[in-house]
Amino acid sequence: MPRKLTFDYVSFLLVFLGLPLALFLAFVISPFIQALYYSMTNWTGFSPNMQFIGLDNFVRLFNDSTFMQAMGNNILLAIVVPLITIVIALVFASMITVGGASHGQVRGLRGSSFYRVVSFFPYVIPAIVIAILWSMIYTPSGLLNGVLGVFGIDTNQFAWLGEQSTAMGATIFVIVWSMVGFYMILFVAAIKGIPAETLEAARIDGAGRFRTVTSILLPQIRDNVQTAYIYLGIMALDAFVYMAGLNSTGGPSNSTLVMSQYLFRTAFEKGQFGLATAMGVVLAVITLLFAALVIGVFRLIGGKDEGGRA
Repeated sequence: MPRKLTFDYVSFLLVFLGLPLALFLAFVISPFIQALYYSMTNWTGFSPNMQFIGLDNFVRLFNDSTFMQAMGNNILLAIVVPLITIVIALVFASMITVGGASHGQVRGLRGSSFYRVVSFFPYVIPAIVIAILWSMIYTPSGLLNGVLGVFGIDTNQFAWLGEQSTAMGATIFVIVWSMVGFYMILFVAAIKGIPAETLEAARIDGAGRFRTVTSILLPQIRDNVQTAYIYLGIMALDAFVYMAGLNSTGGPSNSTLVMSQYLFRTAFEKGQFGLATAMGVVLAVITLLFAALVIGVFRLIGGKDEGGRA
């Protein structure tokens, strides 16, 4: 029988379905549609006048070697940053939760609480502060070359962010360094949710630490790893703050230039907001495709659980 439209039922739909849907349409779908329209115009951003030019901006973008290089840098970051960050975070989380003594209760290393606080500390620092701090460390007369000199390694005042061979690697290190602590805490919380009896049973059956991590922990926290990979990938596809703070010019030969930097430069330095909006649309589409790809890969690798989860 169809449900009667009582006051309680209608009010519930309006408050918990209608209102969120209206906010989503107003603040998510509507701006995206407007951006899609602006991307097909020659809008300067400072004038109400604009001319509809169709897909010319997109054709221009994919014929722009600088934009294509920036896109390639973004894709590299989206692959490398989540992979390295998650692997390191999982290693630390495993050491803190199950890396302790091999007898008695399953527990982490001694003093694990101290490691959690120390590892999480970089995440509470604003990204722009981290970027500026490390840009000073990487300078030819900075701390890194000084420390290497103490150990007898003469770098000859090497410019880590000024050389094409090291600029991207140095940038990736900073991003990973700032993110590992947060995702370590995320994985620690997920591992703590695994029943202790499961870990005890694995130990009784003779599973070592590595086997426990790969066969027990990882399958149990697969959803958390998937979420972390998507969030890290989205952050890497943007990465504007880190890139602007570390190397605002895009690095030597644009080796660290990302799409968000090029978008900002095109909009506010060149006054080509229509073209910049087209860059934003491309970035949004790539982000959606990335999230869909990660979800598809995790479904393929892990299959579906009994409850229908991916």
